[in-house]
Amino acid sequence: MADLSTADGSTVIATRALTKRYRGGQLAVDGLDLDVPAGSIFGFLGPNGSGKTTTIRMLMGLIQPTSGTARVLGHPVPRAVRTVLPEVGALIEGPALYGFLSGRDNLLRYDAADPVADPRTRRARVAAALDRVGLTAAAGKRAKAYSLGMKQRLGLASALLQPRRLLVLDEPTNGLDPQGMREIRALVRELASDGTTVFLSSHLLDEIEQVCTHAAVMARGRLITQGPVASLVSGLRGRLTVTTPDPGDAARILKEQGVTDIMVTGDQVTGDPPESELAELNAALVSAGVRVRGFGLEQPSLEDAYVALTGEGFDVAG
Repeated sequence: MADLSTADGSTVIATRALTKRYRGGQLAVDGLDLDVPAGSIFGFLGPNGSGKTTTIRMLMGLIQPTSGTARVLGHPVPRAVRTVLPEVGALIEGPALYGFLSGRDNLLRYDAADPVADPRTRRARVAAALDRVGLTAAAGKRAKAYSLGMKQRLGLASALLQPRRLLVLDEPTNGLDPQGMREIRALVRELASDGTTVFLSSHLLDEIEQVCTHAAVMARGRLITQGPVASLVSGLRGRLTVTTPDPGDAARILKEQGVTDIMVTGDQVTGDPPESELAELNAALVSAGVRVRGFGLEQPSLEDAYVALTGEGFDVAG
């Protein structure tokens, strides 16, 4: 079994054979070996029901694993959770808020419950956290009047009240509009540039692809793959797209040249190219009299990688 030590600071989360089985036999997490590099923005990716939140709850000491081991910031959890949690900011399954209190007063109460928080700087830190998530103008409004997106922002602000070595975010853009999602992505990048490792769980492939440096892919409770985001798609070849006023002829020629899974949509023909040079495909089209107005290979995405790895679409139950 690999060493779980993080004495050199290179890994902030490490699990080995981490497993959670609920009563009734439901296997939520199955033998998870996870390594989260320090300083990374690590995307924990998988459809709803794939075991992401259960894993996070075990890492934060909220539930006991059935078997296996985990270390966070070099310490075993849940045994050393009291040592670990002061250095971790977390937003898990949405924020728990006092609806009758204002956003500002919710944060003041959160901070007062933190045994390591300095009460002398409390109001200044609350104001700074509200400003970072764009809630200064709504700080005096009762939390029960907040929209879902505003509640998500307030929960994120609670995780930012103190400097943290690790920030754990479970679906942080849930309920946010596109502008709010962009702002949260920018904030995550800013935090990472300041030295915080960000562990970000999401079922949104596009979100992970835009912001994360590393990712792990979960499906049905099992880890499918993990590593730098670029390496997860590097082994895939993109999809060929040809734009032409002669789509029927183009599809026929491409099929003869070994292109598979051909689809014709208007004046576009797409397919999975063979290993031969793309220039040869283009030359074959031109030689056959096909008028080629566009020819290129789309870059593969995380969604392509997920489908290639699991053989199924991303929006699945599990």
